[in-house]
Amino acid sequence: MVSFIVSIIVLIAGYFIYGKIIERIFGIDTERKTPAVLLRDDIDFVPLPQWRVFLIQFLNIAGLGPIFGAIAGAMFGPAAFLWIVLGSIFAGAVHDYFSGMLSLRHNGLSISEVVGIYLGPNVKQIMRLFTVALLIFVGTVFLVGPAKIINGMTGDMWNLWIWVGVILAYYILSTLLPIDKLISKLYPIFGMAMLLMAIGLLVALLFGDYKIPELNPGNLRNMTTNPDETPLFPILFVTIACGAISGFHSTQSPLMARCIKNERCGRGIFFGTMITEGIVALIWAAAAMTFFGNVSELNNAMLANDNNAAWAANEISLHMLGGIGGILALLGIVAAPITSGDTAFRSARLILSDVFKSNQKKIKNRLYISIPLFVLAFSLTQIDFGIIWRYFAWSNQTLATVVLWTITAYLIFESKAYWVTLFPAIFMTMVCSTYILIAPEGFELANDIAYWGGALITLCTIILFWTYVMRKKAVSRSMKETFS
Repeated sequence: MVSFIVSIIVLIAGYFIYGKIIERIFGIDTERKTPAVLLRDDIDFVPLPQWRVFLIQFLNIAGLGPIFGAIAGAMFGPAAFLWIVLGSIFAGAVHDYFSGMLSLRHNGLSISEVVGIYLGPNVKQIMRLFTVALLIFVGTVFLVGPAKIINGMTGDMWNLWIWVGVILAYYILSTLLPIDKLISKLYPIFGMAMLLMAIGLLVALLFGDYKIPELNPGNLRNMTTNPDETPLFPILFVTIACGAISGFHSTQSPLMARCIKNERCGRGIFFGTMITEGIVALIWAAAAMTFFGNVSELNNAMLANDNNAAWAANEISLHMLGGIGGILALLGIVAAPITSGDTAFRSARLILSDVFKSNQKKIKNRLYISIPLFVLAFSLTQIDFGIIWRYFAWSNQTLATVVLWTITAYLIFESKAYWVTLFPAIFMTMVCSTYILIAPEGFELANDIAYWGGALITLCTIILFWTYVMRKKAVSRSMKETFS
Protein backbone atom coordinates (compact mmCIF):
# COMPACT_ATOMS: atom_id res chain seq x y z
CA MET A 1 0.00 0.00 0.00
CA VAL A 2 2.84 2.40 0.86
CA SER A 3 4.45 2.00 -2.58
CA PHE A 4 1.11 2.61 -4.26
CA ILE A 5 0.42 5.83 -2.33
CA VAL A 6 3.98 7.08 -2.85
CA SER A 7 3.62 6.36 -6.58
CA ILE A 8 0.52 8.56 -6.80
CA ILE A 9 2.26 11.35 -4.87
CA VAL A 10 5.31 11.16 -7.16
CA LEU A 11 3.09 11.39 -10.26
CA ILE A 12 1.35 14.50 -8.92
CA ALA A 13 4.69 16.04 -7.89
CA GLY A 14 5.99 15.23 -11.37
CA TYR A 15 3.33 17.45 -12.90
CA PHE A 16 4.12 20.44 -10.69
CA ILE A 17 7.93 20.10 -10.66
CA TYR A 18 9.09 18.38 -13.84
CA GLY A 19 6.16 19.74 -15.82
CA LYS A 20 7.23 23.27 -14.93
CA ILE A 21 10.82 22.49 -15.97
CA ILE A 22 9.63 21.18 -19.35
CA GLU A 23 7.43 24.24 -19.82
CA ARG A 24 10.41 26.54 -19.17
CA ILE A 25 12.59 24.59 -21.59
CA PHE A 26 9.97 25.00 -24.30
CA GLY A 27 9.42 28.67 -23.48
CA ILE A 28 5.74 29.55 -23.74
CA ASP A 29 4.62 32.89 -25.16
CA THR A 30 1.34 33.97 -23.55
CA GLU A 31 1.02 36.89 -25.99
CA ARG A 32 1.25 34.68 -29.07
CA LYS A 33 -2.06 34.03 -30.84
CA THR A 34 -2.92 30.35 -31.11
CA PRO A 35 -4.20 28.56 -34.25
CA ALA A 36 -7.68 28.43 -32.70
CA VAL A 37 -7.76 32.21 -32.87
CA LEU A 38 -5.73 32.87 -36.01
CA LEU A 39 -7.24 30.14 -38.21
CA ARG A 40 -10.70 29.77 -36.73
CA ASP A 41 -13.00 27.94 -39.14
CA ASP A 42 -15.61 26.61 -36.68
CA ILE A 43 -14.92 23.06 -37.91
CA ASP A 44 -11.53 21.98 -36.53
CA PHE A 45 -10.09 25.33 -35.40
CA VAL A 46 -12.48 26.28 -32.59
CA PRO A 47 -11.48 28.04 -29.31
CA LEU A 48 -12.78 25.97 -26.38
CA PRO A 49 -12.60 26.43 -22.58
CA GLN A 50 -9.52 24.86 -20.97
CA TRP A 51 -11.50 22.43 -18.80
CA ARG A 52 -13.37 21.13 -21.84
CA VAL A 53 -10.16 20.74 -23.86
CA PHE A 54 -8.60 18.89 -20.91
CA LEU A 55 -11.44 16.36 -20.72
CA ILE A 56 -11.51 15.87 -24.49
CA GLN A 57 -7.74 15.34 -24.61
CA PHE A 58 -7.90 12.98 -21.62
CA LEU A 59 -10.50 10.78 -23.27
CA ASN A 60 -8.75 11.07 -26.64
CA ILE A 61 -5.50 9.66 -25.30
CA ALA A 62 -6.94 7.31 -22.67
CA GLY A 63 -9.57 5.10 -24.23
CA LEU A 64 -9.08 1.63 -22.80
CA GLY A 65 -5.29 1.97 -22.66
CA PRO A 66 -4.90 2.76 -18.94
CA ILE A 67 -7.45 0.03 -18.12
CA PHE A 68 -6.66 -2.94 -20.36
CA GLY A 69 -2.94 -2.17 -20.64
CA ALA A 70 -2.62 -1.71 -16.88
CA ILE A 71 -4.43 -5.00 -16.16
CA ALA A 72 -2.20 -6.87 -18.60
CA GLY A 73 0.86 -5.07 -17.20
CA ALA A 74 -0.15 -5.97 -13.63
CA MET A 75 0.50 -9.61 -14.53
CA PHE A 76 4.22 -8.73 -14.39
CA GLY A 77 3.87 -7.60 -10.76
CA PRO A 78 4.82 -4.35 -8.97
CA ALA A 79 7.44 -3.61 -11.64
CA ALA A 80 4.44 -2.21 -13.51
CA PHE A 81 4.17 0.56 -10.88
CA LEU A 82 7.72 1.66 -11.60
CA TRP A 83 7.20 1.85 -15.38
CA ILE A 84 3.89 3.71 -15.03
CA VAL A 85 5.42 6.35 -12.74
CA LEU A 86 8.77 6.87 -14.48
CA GLY A 87 7.31 6.40 -17.96
CA SER A 88 4.48 8.86 -17.40
CA ILE A 89 6.68 11.62 -16.00
CA PHE A 90 9.91 11.37 -17.98
CA ALA A 91 8.66 9.92 -21.28
CA GLY A 92 4.90 10.09 -21.80
CA ALA A 93 4.15 13.54 -20.42
CA VAL A 94 7.22 15.05 -22.09
CA HIS A 95 6.27 13.38 -25.39
CA ASP A 96 2.68 14.62 -25.15
CA TYR A 97 3.60 18.16 -24.10
CA PHE A 98 6.15 18.82 -26.82
CA SER A 99 4.14 17.12 -29.58
CA GLY A 100 1.13 19.24 -28.64
CA MET A 101 3.05 22.48 -28.28
CA LEU A 102 5.02 22.00 -31.50
CA SER A 103 1.74 21.46 -33.32
CA LEU A 104 0.47 24.63 -31.64
CA ARG A 105 3.54 26.57 -32.83
CA HIS A 106 3.09 25.27 -36.38
CA ASN A 107 -0.55 26.28 -36.87
CA GLY A 108 -2.01 23.00 -35.62
CA LEU A 109 -0.10 20.81 -38.09
CA SER A 110 -0.49 17.04 -37.83
CA ILE A 111 2.37 15.14 -36.19
CA SER A 112 3.65 13.70 -39.48
CA GLU A 113 4.14 17.23 -40.85
CA VAL A 114 5.89 18.34 -37.66
CA VAL A 115 8.21 15.33 -37.92
CA GLY A 116 9.03 16.36 -41.50
CA ILE A 117 10.06 19.86 -40.41
CA TYR A 118 12.72 18.53 -38.03
CA LEU A 119 13.71 15.14 -39.48
CA GLY A 120 13.40 15.89 -43.18
CA PRO A 121 11.03 15.17 -46.10
CA ASN A 122 11.93 11.48 -46.44
CA VAL A 123 10.97 10.73 -42.85
CA LYS A 124 7.85 12.87 -43.33
CA GLN A 125 6.63 10.68 -46.19
CA ILE A 126 7.19 7.54 -44.13
CA MET A 127 5.44 9.06 -41.13
CA ARG A 128 2.44 10.11 -43.22
CA LEU A 129 1.86 6.50 -44.22
CA PHE A 130 2.75 5.17 -40.77
CA THR A 131 0.46 7.47 -38.79
CA VAL A 132 -2.54 7.05 -41.08
CA ALA A 133 -2.07 3.26 -40.97
CA LEU A 134 -1.83 3.38 -37.17
CA LEU A 135 -4.99 5.48 -36.90
CA ILE A 136 -6.89 3.13 -39.19
CA PHE A 137 -5.71 0.24 -36.98
CA VAL A 138 -7.00 2.11 -33.91
CA GLY A 139 -10.31 2.89 -35.60
CA THR A 140 -10.73 -0.74 -36.66
CA VAL A 141 -9.81 -2.12 -33.23
CA PHE A 142 -12.22 0.28 -31.55
CA LEU A 143 -14.93 -0.47 -34.09
CA VAL A 144 -15.08 -4.23 -33.57
CA GLY A 145 -14.03 -4.35 -29.90
CA PRO A 146 -16.87 -2.23 -28.45
CA ALA A 147 -19.37 -3.93 -30.77
CA LYS A 148 -18.38 -7.32 -29.30
CA ILE A 149 -18.67 -5.99 -25.75
CA ILE A 150 -22.13 -4.47 -26.37
CA ASN A 151 -23.28 -7.62 -28.15
CA GLY A 152 -22.21 -9.70 -25.14
CA MET A 153 -23.84 -7.34 -22.65
CA THR A 154 -27.15 -7.43 -24.55
CA GLY A 155 -27.16 -11.21 -24.82
CA ASP A 156 -26.84 -11.27 -28.63
CA MET A 157 -30.05 -9.29 -28.91
CA TRP A 158 -28.86 -7.96 -32.26
CA ASN A 159 -26.37 -9.34 -34.72
CA LEU A 160 -22.76 -8.24 -34.05
CA TRP A 161 -22.57 -6.46 -37.40
CA ILE A 162 -25.59 -4.33 -36.57
CA TRP A 163 -23.63 -2.94 -33.60
CA VAL A 164 -20.62 -2.45 -35.86
CA GLY A 165 -22.87 -0.47 -38.23
CA VAL A 166 -24.25 1.67 -35.39
CA ILE A 167 -20.77 2.52 -34.12
CA LEU A 168 -19.54 3.18 -37.66
CA ALA A 169 -22.42 5.62 -38.22
CA TYR A 170 -21.40 7.50 -35.07
CA TYR A 171 -17.77 7.55 -36.26
CA ILE A 172 -18.83 9.09 -39.55
CA LEU A 173 -20.76 11.85 -37.79
CA SER A 174 -18.01 12.63 -35.28
CA THR A 175 -15.39 12.73 -38.05
CA LEU A 176 -17.37 15.09 -40.27
CA LEU A 177 -19.17 17.41 -37.85
CA PRO A 178 -17.53 20.49 -36.28
CA ILE A 179 -15.64 19.53 -33.12
CA ASP A 180 -17.87 21.66 -30.89
CA LYS A 181 -21.11 20.03 -32.10
CA LEU A 182 -20.68 16.41 -30.97
CA ILE A 183 -17.25 15.60 -29.55
CA SER A 184 -17.04 18.57 -27.20
CA LYS A 185 -20.54 17.81 -25.91
CA LEU A 186 -20.13 14.06 -25.24
CA TYR A 187 -16.49 13.74 -24.24
CA PRO A 188 -16.63 15.70 -20.97
CA ILE A 189 -19.45 13.41 -19.78
CA PHE A 190 -17.60 10.21 -20.62
CA GLY A 191 -14.32 11.66 -19.35
CA MET A 192 -15.88 12.41 -15.97
CA ALA A 193 -17.38 8.90 -15.87
CA MET A 194 -13.94 7.39 -16.44
CA LEU A 195 -12.38 9.57 -13.75
CA LEU A 196 -15.19 8.76 -11.29
CA MET A 197 -14.67 5.04 -11.95
CA ALA A 198 -10.97 5.42 -11.14
CA ILE A 199 -11.70 7.49 -8.01
CA GLY A 200 -14.21 4.86 -6.85
CA LEU A 201 -11.61 2.13 -7.26
CA LEU A 202 -9.05 4.25 -5.39
CA VAL A 203 -11.42 4.69 -2.44
CA ALA A 204 -12.14 0.94 -2.44
CA LEU A 205 -8.43 0.12 -2.49
CA LEU A 206 -7.59 2.55 0.33
CA PHE A 207 -10.46 1.70 2.66
CA GLY A 208 -11.37 -1.84 1.64
CA ASP A 209 -9.82 -5.12 2.70
CA TYR A 210 -7.21 -5.17 -0.06
CA LYS A 211 -3.48 -5.71 0.20
CA ILE A 212 -1.54 -4.01 -2.58
CA PRO A 213 1.90 -5.61 -3.09
CA GLU A 214 4.86 -3.39 -2.27
CA LEU A 215 7.48 -2.28 -4.75
CA ASN A 216 10.67 -3.73 -3.23
CA PRO A 217 13.75 -5.58 -4.55
CA GLY A 218 12.08 -8.94 -3.91
CA ASN A 219 9.02 -8.02 -5.98
CA LEU A 220 10.90 -6.22 -8.74
CA ARG A 221 10.89 -9.25 -11.04
CA ASN A 222 8.83 -10.85 -13.78
CA MET A 223 5.82 -12.51 -12.11
CA THR A 224 4.09 -13.74 -15.27
CA THR A 225 3.33 -17.45 -15.66
CA ASN A 226 5.97 -17.92 -18.39
CA PRO A 227 8.69 -15.29 -17.82
CA ASP A 228 10.94 -16.78 -20.52
CA GLU A 229 8.21 -16.33 -23.14
CA THR A 230 7.24 -12.86 -21.90
CA PRO A 231 10.48 -11.21 -20.73
CA LEU A 232 9.89 -8.12 -18.63
CA PHE A 233 12.08 -6.16 -21.05
CA PRO A 234 10.74 -5.31 -23.58
CA ILE A 235 7.23 -6.85 -23.23
CA LEU A 236 6.11 -4.83 -20.19
CA PHE A 237 7.08 -1.54 -21.88
CA VAL A 238 4.88 -2.28 -24.87
CA THR A 239 2.05 -3.85 -22.85
CA ILE A 240 1.60 -0.71 -20.73
CA ALA A 241 1.61 1.97 -23.41
CA CYS A 242 -1.13 4.54 -22.82
CA GLY A 243 -0.42 4.45 -19.07
CA ALA A 244 3.21 5.42 -19.61
CA ILE A 245 3.96 6.57 -23.19
CA SER A 246 1.99 6.16 -26.41
CA GLY A 247 2.57 7.42 -29.94
CA PHE A 248 -1.18 7.54 -30.47
CA HIS A 249 -1.22 10.56 -28.15
CA SER A 250 0.86 12.59 -30.60
CA THR A 251 -1.75 11.99 -33.29
CA GLN A 252 -4.45 13.35 -30.97
CA SER A 253 -2.65 16.41 -29.63
CA PRO A 254 -3.00 18.43 -32.88
CA LEU A 255 -6.80 18.16 -32.52
CA MET A 256 -6.56 20.05 -29.24
CA ALA A 257 -3.74 22.33 -30.46
CA ARG A 258 -6.41 23.71 -32.81
CA CYS A 259 -8.74 24.48 -29.86
CA ILE A 260 -6.42 25.97 -27.20
CA LYS A 261 -6.89 29.67 -26.48
CA ASN A 262 -3.48 30.40 -24.91
CA GLU A 263 -0.09 28.69 -24.69
CA ARG A 264 -0.21 28.81 -20.89
CA CYS A 265 -2.89 26.09 -21.09
CA GLY A 266 -0.46 23.64 -22.67
CA ARG A 267 1.04 22.20 -19.50
CA GLY A 268 -2.34 21.46 -17.96
CA ILE A 269 -3.79 19.98 -21.13
CA PHE A 270 -0.88 17.98 -22.57
CA PHE A 271 1.39 17.24 -19.60
CA GLY A 272 -1.53 17.12 -17.16
CA THR A 273 -3.69 14.65 -19.05
CA MET A 274 -0.77 12.21 -19.37
CA ILE A 275 -0.13 12.38 -15.62
CA THR A 276 -3.85 11.88 -15.01
CA GLU A 277 -3.81 8.87 -17.29
CA GLY A 278 -0.79 7.53 -15.40
CA ILE A 279 -2.72 7.78 -12.12
CA VAL A 280 -5.69 5.96 -13.68
CA ALA A 281 -3.36 3.22 -14.96
CA LEU A 282 -1.73 2.94 -11.55
CA ILE A 283 -5.13 2.48 -9.87
CA TRP A 284 -6.20 -0.21 -12.34
CA ALA A 285 -2.88 -2.04 -12.04
CA ALA A 286 -3.20 -2.04 -8.23
CA ALA A 287 -6.83 -3.18 -8.43
CA ALA A 288 -5.89 -6.06 -10.74
CA MET A 289 -3.05 -7.19 -8.45
CA THR A 290 -5.29 -7.23 -5.37
CA PHE A 291 -8.83 -8.09 -6.52
CA PHE A 292 -7.94 -11.65 -7.52
CA GLY A 293 -5.88 -12.20 -4.36
CA ASN A 294 -2.33 -11.62 -5.61
CA VAL A 295 -0.33 -11.39 -8.83
CA SER A 296 -0.13 -15.16 -9.19
CA GLU A 297 -3.93 -15.51 -8.91
CA LEU A 298 -4.37 -12.67 -11.41
CA ASN A 299 -2.25 -14.61 -13.90
CA ASN A 300 -4.28 -17.77 -13.29
CA ALA A 301 -7.59 -15.92 -13.70
CA MET A 302 -6.45 -14.23 -16.91
CA LEU A 303 -5.16 -17.53 -18.31
CA ALA A 304 -8.52 -19.20 -17.56
CA ASN A 305 -10.30 -16.41 -19.47
CA ASP A 306 -8.05 -16.21 -22.55
CA ASN A 307 -6.19 -13.17 -21.16
CA ASN A 308 -9.36 -11.14 -21.67
CA ALA A 309 -8.70 -7.77 -20.03
CA ALA A 310 -12.30 -6.69 -20.73
CA TRP A 311 -13.58 -9.57 -18.60
CA ALA A 312 -11.18 -8.64 -15.77
CA ALA A 313 -12.13 -4.95 -15.94
CA ASN A 314 -15.81 -5.84 -15.79
CA GLU A 315 -15.30 -8.17 -12.81
CA ILE A 316 -13.26 -5.59 -10.91
CA SER A 317 -15.77 -2.79 -11.58
CA LEU A 318 -18.86 -4.76 -10.61
CA HIS A 319 -17.44 -6.25 -7.41
CA MET A 320 -15.35 -3.35 -6.14
CA LEU A 321 -17.83 -0.59 -7.01
CA GLY A 322 -21.15 -2.38 -6.49
CA GLY A 323 -24.29 -1.46 -8.45
CA ILE A 324 -22.98 1.89 -9.58
CA GLY A 325 -19.94 0.04 -10.89
CA GLY A 326 -22.02 -1.61 -13.57
CA ILE A 327 -23.09 1.76 -14.97
CA LEU A 328 -19.58 3.20 -14.79
CA ALA A 329 -18.15 0.04 -16.32
CA LEU A 330 -20.59 0.33 -19.20
CA LEU A 331 -19.61 3.96 -19.77
CA GLY A 332 -15.91 3.32 -19.31
CA ILE A 333 -15.41 -0.03 -21.00
CA VAL A 334 -17.77 0.66 -23.91
CA ALA A 335 -17.66 4.44 -24.36
CA ALA A 336 -13.89 4.83 -23.85
CA PRO A 337 -12.81 2.82 -26.90
CA ILE A 338 -15.53 4.41 -29.04
CA THR A 339 -14.31 7.87 -28.11
CA SER A 340 -10.77 6.89 -29.11
CA GLY A 341 -11.95 5.35 -32.36
CA ASP A 342 -13.84 8.42 -33.53
CA THR A 343 -10.94 10.81 -32.94
CA ALA A 344 -8.60 8.31 -34.63
CA PHE A 345 -10.60 8.72 -37.84
CA ARG A 346 -10.82 12.48 -37.31
CA SER A 347 -7.03 12.67 -36.86
CA ALA A 348 -6.52 10.62 -40.03
CA ARG A 349 -8.76 13.06 -41.90
CA LEU A 350 -6.72 16.02 -40.64
CA ILE A 351 -3.40 14.38 -41.54
CA LEU A 352 -4.57 13.69 -45.08
CA SER A 353 -6.02 17.19 -45.38
CA ASP A 354 -2.57 18.56 -44.45
CA VAL A 355 -0.95 16.27 -47.02
CA PHE A 356 -3.29 17.28 -49.85
CA LYS A 357 -3.65 20.90 -48.67
CA SER A 358 -7.42 20.38 -48.62
CA ASN A 359 -9.55 23.08 -46.99
CA GLN A 360 -11.88 21.27 -44.59
CA LYS A 361 -14.44 24.06 -44.37
CA LYS A 362 -16.55 22.42 -47.07
CA ILE A 363 -18.33 19.17 -46.21
CA LYS A 364 -17.55 17.65 -49.62
CA ASN A 365 -13.81 17.96 -48.95
CA ARG A 366 -14.25 16.15 -45.64
CA LEU A 367 -16.24 13.43 -47.39
CA TYR A 368 -13.61 12.93 -50.12
CA ILE A 369 -11.01 12.13 -47.47
CA SER A 370 -13.19 10.30 -44.93
CA ILE A 371 -15.10 7.81 -47.11
CA PRO A 372 -11.98 5.85 -48.22
CA LEU A 373 -10.85 5.69 -44.57
CA PHE A 374 -14.11 4.11 -43.44
CA VAL A 375 -14.22 1.68 -46.35
CA LEU A 376 -10.68 0.53 -45.56
CA ALA A 377 -11.39 0.23 -41.84
CA PHE A 378 -14.53 -1.81 -42.44
CA SER A 379 -12.63 -4.17 -44.74
CA LEU A 380 -10.03 -4.69 -41.98
CA THR A 381 -12.77 -5.88 -39.61
CA GLN A 382 -12.68 -9.16 -41.55
CA ILE A 383 -9.13 -9.81 -40.27
CA ASP A 384 -8.56 -11.52 -36.90
CA PHE A 385 -8.83 -8.92 -34.13
CA GLY A 386 -5.81 -10.28 -32.25
CA ILE A 387 -3.49 -9.80 -35.24
CA ILE A 388 -4.52 -6.17 -35.70
CA TRP A 389 -4.12 -5.45 -31.97
CA ARG A 390 -0.61 -6.95 -31.77
CA TYR A 391 0.69 -4.90 -34.66
CA PHE A 392 -1.02 -1.80 -33.28
CA ALA A 393 0.81 -2.21 -29.95
CA TRP A 394 4.27 -2.22 -31.56
CA SER A 395 3.53 0.47 -34.15
CA ASN A 396 2.09 2.66 -31.39
CA GLN A 397 5.32 2.62 -29.39
CA THR A 398 7.43 2.99 -32.55
CA LEU A 399 5.54 6.19 -33.40
CA ALA A 400 6.24 7.51 -29.89
CA THR A 401 9.93 6.78 -30.44
CA VAL A 402 10.05 8.69 -33.74
CA VAL A 403 8.28 11.65 -32.11
CA LEU A 404 10.80 11.66 -29.24
CA TRP A 405 13.66 11.83 -31.78
CA THR A 406 11.79 14.65 -33.55
CA ILE A 407 11.49 16.65 -30.34
CA THR A 408 15.18 16.02 -29.60
CA ALA A 409 16.09 17.44 -33.02
CA TYR A 410 13.92 20.51 -32.35
CA LEU A 411 15.60 21.09 -28.98
CA ILE A 412 19.08 20.73 -30.53
CA PHE A 413 18.25 23.18 -33.33
CA GLU A 414 16.90 25.63 -30.75
CA SER A 415 19.93 25.12 -28.45
CA LYS A 416 17.72 23.94 -25.62
CA ALA A 417 18.07 21.10 -23.08
CA TYR A 418 17.73 18.21 -25.52
CA TRP A 419 18.63 15.57 -22.91
CA VAL A 420 15.01 15.59 -21.62
CA THR A 421 13.94 13.67 -24.73
CA LEU A 422 17.25 12.15 -25.87
CA PHE A 423 17.38 9.58 -23.06
CA PRO A 424 13.71 8.52 -23.42
CA ALA A 425 14.23 8.31 -27.22
CA ILE A 426 17.22 5.99 -26.79
CA PHE A 427 15.37 3.83 -24.28
CA MET A 428 12.25 3.51 -26.42
CA THR A 429 14.35 2.72 -29.51
CA MET A 430 15.83 -0.20 -27.58
CA VAL A 431 12.34 -1.27 -26.45
CA CYS A 432 10.78 -1.20 -29.93
CA SER A 433 13.68 -2.77 -31.80
CA THR A 434 14.07 -5.57 -29.26
CA TYR A 435 10.33 -6.18 -29.18
CA ILE A 436 9.95 -6.67 -32.93
CA LEU A 437 12.92 -9.06 -32.89
CA ILE A 438 11.59 -11.12 -29.98
CA ALA A 439 7.79 -11.01 -30.32
CA PRO A 440 5.61 -13.68 -32.01
CA GLU A 441 4.34 -11.08 -34.49
CA GLY A 442 7.96 -10.17 -35.23
CA PHE A 443 11.02 -12.30 -35.93
CA GLU A 444 10.71 -14.59 -32.87
CA LEU A 445 14.45 -14.59 -32.25
CA ALA A 446 16.02 -16.02 -29.10
CA ASN A 447 16.12 -13.54 -26.21
CA ASP A 448 19.90 -13.05 -26.19
CA ILE A 449 20.06 -12.51 -29.95
CA ALA A 450 17.13 -10.06 -29.78
CA TYR A 451 18.82 -8.03 -27.04
CA TRP A 452 22.08 -7.75 -29.01
CA GLY A 453 20.13 -6.96 -32.16
CA GLY A 454 18.11 -4.28 -30.35
CA ALA A 455 21.30 -2.73 -28.97
CA LEU A 456 22.86 -2.65 -32.45
CA ILE A 457 19.76 -1.03 -34.01
CA THR A 458 19.71 1.53 -31.20
CA LEU A 459 23.38 2.38 -31.69
CA CYS A 460 22.91 2.78 -35.45
CA THR A 461 19.87 4.99 -34.85
CA ILE A 462 21.85 7.27 -32.53
CA ILE A 463 24.69 7.59 -35.06
CA LEU A 464 22.32 8.31 -37.98
CA PHE A 465 20.33 10.83 -35.95
CA TRP A 466 23.38 12.67 -34.66
CA THR A 467 24.95 12.80 -38.13
CA TYR A 468 21.75 14.23 -39.61
CA VAL A 469 21.10 16.93 -37.00
CA MET A 470 24.74 18.06 -36.87
CA ARG A 471 24.86 18.33 -40.66
CA LYS A 472 21.57 20.24 -40.78
CA LYS A 473 22.68 22.53 -37.97
CA ALA A 474 25.94 23.23 -39.77
CA VAL A 475 24.07 24.08 -42.99
CA SER A 476 21.74 26.39 -41.08
CA ARG A 477 24.66 28.13 -39.40
CA SER A 478 26.44 28.54 -42.74
CA MET A 479 23.34 30.10 -44.33
CA LYS A 480 23.00 32.55 -41.45
CA GLU A 481 26.63 33.61 -41.82
CA THR A 482 26.16 34.01 -45.60
CA PHE A 483 23.16 36.33 -45.27
CA SER A 484 24.36 38.23 -42.21
